[in-house]
This record gives sequence, C-alpha cells and structure tokens, in this order.
Amino acid sequence: MLQIVFNEISAAEISQLDTLAQLQIFDEFQVTHDDLEHLDGEKFGKLTRDGKTLYRFRSDDWRFYFEVAEDKVIVHRVLHKGTLSDFLYRSKISSEDDALADSKHFWKLIDEGRNAKAQ
Repeated sequence: MLQIVFNEISAAEISQLDTLAQLQIFDEFQVTHDDLEHLDGEKFGKLTRDGKTLYRFRSDDWRFYFEVAEDKVIVHRVLHKGTLSDFLYRSKISSEDDALADSKHFWKLIDEGRNAKAQ
C-alpha cells in the first residue's frame, strides 16, 4: 500500500466533511501499485494531458485526484461529484475521466493543488 499525502488545499477540502464521513472515506482510500496498473474505471481512473498523468479515486460523492511519486500518493484535490456532474452536464461529454482530461479549468485546479505545500 502506498503512503497518502495531502497538500494544503486537499487537506482543507477533506476537512470540510464531518469526522465520520472522513473516517469512512479514509478507510476506502487505500492505493496499491496493482490498483494503478489494473484500473477498473469505477473506483480508479486515469487522466492524461500534455504528458502529465493524474489518477482519480471515486468514493460515493467524492473524487480524489492524485499523482504518484516515490511510492507516495500525492492528493492534489478532493472534489464533490456534484461539481463534476454539473461540468459534465454542461459539456455533454459522457466519460467523466475523458471530460476532465480535456478541461483546462480542471488542470488549473490540479496545478493549484500540485503547487500547495504538503501537510
């Protein structure tokens, strides 16, 4: 299992949830190399743009967007699915991961997370 690291932004986003919800999500959010090598599309997904690879973990109403570096999962953003659903509705693209991979706004959110300090 890989170590999970949150930055300032993703830590603030997850802290908005009540404690019980956080515990449930953290219990689910465990990542192994095997998970990333055999993406199921449901729980884990992969987005690629301009040579950058980002992974997505889906937990009920929440989406974790992260990179893997030196056996660490670095979580850049934790977003509620409603935000993504609204985006998908407006863009009329059926695949969530494909839609996000093509969204400049989404990658800007990720870059903000990437540039934030680790907690």
